[in-house]
Order: sequence, then structure tokens, then C-alpha cells
Amino acid sequence: MAGAKAQAELPWAELEPQTRPQQLLAWAPEQWPLAGGWRPAVDAFLASPEGQALAAFLRERLAAGAVIYPPHPFRALELTPLHAVHAVVLGQDPYHGPGQAEGLAFSVAEGVKHPPSLRNIFQELGARPQSGSLVHWARSGVLLLNACLTVEQGQPASHAKKGWEALTDRLLSLVAATASPCVYLLWGAHAQAKAGLIAATAARHGREILLLQANHPSPLSARRPPVPFLGSGCFRQARDWLAERGVQGVF
Repeated sequence: MAGAKAQAELPWAELEPQTRPQQLLAWAPEQWPLAGGWRPAVDAFLASPEGQALAAFLRERLAAGAVIYPPHPFRALELTPLHAVHAVVLGQDPYHGPGQAEGLAFSVAEGVKHPPSLRNIFQELGARPQSGSLVHWARSGVLLLNACLTVEQGQPASHAKKGWEALTDRLLSLVAATASPCVYLLWGAHAQAKAGLIAATAARHGREILLLQANHPSPLSARRPPVPFLGSGCFRQARDWLAERGVQGVF
């Protein structure tokens, strides 16, 4: 336990990849590194009633022995600075299997078998990578943000409506007010419910955006109407639209 406690007290970025824990060890958001531009919004949330309630909930669940993923909930905000965002992929909540979630929407850690939704993403992209990690996307200006940033093992949506959504709505509003040009890939009803917030905020601040909506890449919906994910051409459209505006290398 002493080793686990020591790891919990170290900033994520200071841990060697092979020693990084696979689950959340402690609620310590002040120690989690953030890239430029995110800190004011995160700190304001943490000080808010919603942030305080979320902190109390997570501390309670950890004290009860709950296994919570991912080990670093703010990983997307660590890897992608606000000023670099030119695309947003919005997920629902992290993978809930052991060793899967790495804090980036739809991404899995190195060496982990590709989940079905991720396989469909790669199929639509026309790629067959060995690794299911999307860290390279995050470092290229793609914000891979889940609406809910933690989950308990084997219990999807177990941390929904506990406060995370208040933070991720703030972050989406911040991106929409700042990033331009920016493509938003909204897959499934849960993500598409944010389209109005994004469009209204971007219009108010004069930002140039493209909303691309399709079904969720899950095998349950990827081929179904009204807009099947497979064959939607979302990545091609995103690349072409950004390239026309001078942004290369995304997706």
C-alpha cells in the first residue's frame, strides 16, 4: 500500500509508463498536470458546488474500495492545449474494463485489444493500426473528451450525473468560444445533444466550426439509419474542411 500511496501523490507525468497505475488511486486533481488554457475553467469547477459534490462522491467511492477508471481523468486536458484544438471527439464515459481506459475518449492503452467501437472508428478511417491508443491524435489537436470522466469497473455510466457533466459542458463552451477553425464529431444522441451549446457559443464569439453528426460507432448502431457511422465520411470531411482553412495533420 505504501507504493500505491506514493504513486498517488506523484504527478501523472512524472511516472514511468510501466509504473503508471491502471486505476484511480486518489482524488488529487490539483496534482494532475494540465496543458495551457484549461486551468481557470477546471479550478472554477472544482471550487463550485458541483465540483465539491463530485470530489466528495469520488473520495467516498475510493474509500469504499471501488475500482475506478481511468487512472488520470484529466489526460485529455494534459495532452491537448486549448490553443491547439482543431477537432473535438465527444464520448460518453470511459471504458469500464481492466486496463482499457487511458483518459481519452474511445482510446485504449497500448497492448489492449481494440473494443468494437474503436475497430469501427479505424474501419471508417481506413486504418489498421496495431495500437488502439489515440495519444497521437490528442497531440495533434484532437480533444478526445468524454462527457463523464470516471467510471467504476464493470458498471457503465456509474458516475453519470455526479458532477462531471458540469465540467465538460464548461470545457465544450470554452473550446467553442476559442477554437477556430474547429470540427466537432458528434456520434450518437448523447453527443449530438451538445450541438446546440457548441453552435450557439461559437456563433456568439465569431468562431468558424463544422458539426459532423452520425450514429455512434458501436456495432449496435454503426450501420443503422438515420446517419450510419460506417460510410459517413466524417474523417475525410473533417480533414478536407480543415485543410481548406490551412490546418493539416488532424486525423
